[in-house]
Formats: sequence, C-alpha cells, structure tokens
Amino acid sequence: MTIFRHELRQGRAALILWTAAIGSLLAVCVLLFPQIRGQTEEVGRLFASMGGFTAAFGMDRLDIGTLPGFYAVECGSVLGLGGALFASLLGVSSLAKEERDRTAEFLLTHPVSRRRVVWQKLAALLAQIAAMDAALLALALASLALIGEPIPWREILLLHGAYFLLQVELGCVCFGVSAFLRRGGAGMGMGLAAGAYFLDLIANMTERASFLKYATPFAYCDGADILTAGKLDGGLVALGMLAVCIGVAAAAWRYSGKDIR
Repeated sequence: MTIFRHELRQGRAALILWTAAIGSLLAVCVLLFPQIRGQTEEVGRLFASMGGFTAAFGMDRLDIGTLPGFYAVECGSVLGLGGALFASLLGVSSLAKEERDRTAEFLLTHPVSRRRVVWQKLAALLAQIAAMDAALLALALASLALIGEPIPWREILLLHGAYFLLQVELGCVCFGVSAFLRRGGAGMGMGLAAGAYFLDLIANMTERASFLKYATPFAYCDGADILTAGKLDGGLVALGMLAVCIGVAAAAWRYSGKDIR
C-alpha cells in the first residue's frame, strides 16, 4: 500500500484547504439560519418573484423558513459545487500527474503492476473524498448544535449521502479521463463539474429540459426531490454508479496498456 499512503501524503494539503474552505462556508450558512427564519415572508416573496431562478434551485417546492428546506437550498449549493470541484480535480490528476511531473519512469520501474497502481490510486481518491465528507458532516452537525436547533437527522444524512455519491461519481469519471491524459487536466475537471451543475439547473427550470437529469449526477442530489420523497431516486443513483464502473474500467484498461512517455 505504498502508493496509497504516498497519494494520501501528497494530497494532504489540498484536502485540508478544500475541507476548510467548504466547511467555513457551510458553517456560515448554518449560523445565518436563525436570522433568515425571522424574515421568512420577505425572503419568500423575494424568491417567488425570480421566476425560473426559483425553480432552478428548487425553492418553489421548499420552505426555506424550515431548517431542512434552508439547508437543502443554501448549504446544498455549497456542498454540491464545492465537493464536485474537489472530487473532479482530484480524479482528473490522479494518473495523468505521473507523466506531467515526470515521475512515471521512477514509479513504473518498481516491482508493481500497473493495475496495482490504478487500484491504489483509486483507493486514495475515495479515501480523500470520504475523509472530506466525514469532516463536513461533523462540522455541519456542530454548527446546528451551536445555534440550538433540533437536528433533522434523516434529511441531513440523506443530503450528505447524496453529495458523497455525487463526488464519488465525478471523481471516478475524471479518474477514467486522467488515464487518457498526459499533462493533467485541471480545466477539464472543473469544466465537467461546472457543466454538470448547470445542466441540473437547466433541467429544473423547464419541463422541456427534464431529460437532462439523466446526464448529470446533480439530479439525484436535488434537495427538493429528496425532501419531498424522503429518499434518493434509485434509478438515477444506479445510473450514476454505472458511470462510476465505466470510469474505473476505462482507467484500468487504458493505463494498463498506455505508452508512458
């Protein structure tokens, strides 16, 4: 597990910085809730006048005067986009960085198969995503306890579970892409995460674009759908896990026979 431990050490600084950045924004959102709750009617009228923007974020189906509704809209945006960017950047650089940083020659001359390289790097990717999500969940619960609100355990765990699956999906898809790259692809990873986010917004704005939900992992993270149904959409989650399998399989296939420069 030498490669696994090395990847964790190498990514430690980025993990801490991303967790601190997303966590601080998440905590601020939670701490603002008591003030927002006292202005529910004014805020509701403001959002109701925004038309398609209101539907894009599911605010037409959620009451942000309640803690679950507020958390799904405000904190969900921070968790979703921030976590997606982190997972995509981490995944898209996992394999490509060996050629970009010219360390592939050193790594692959050791008695370790390429498949083992792939699996240990994948394990490190998933471990970092899990570590960040565990820290963010703990910080969210601490913030909720700080403002003295009863914690809606089911809703919070469902939302955080959905965003964990989202990050795993984007991370693994970008991991597969990284096997085809030679110089890294930070821009590609960020573009994929941002593109998936905006596809979900468009799908929510009009029924004509609802088919786009099948093209973005943000679809099964929609707070309005989760809170209304009380569960995740199993079909969309299954589609996302299929994308995970394809990404991992592509990485293993390509990297095993890749001509490393």
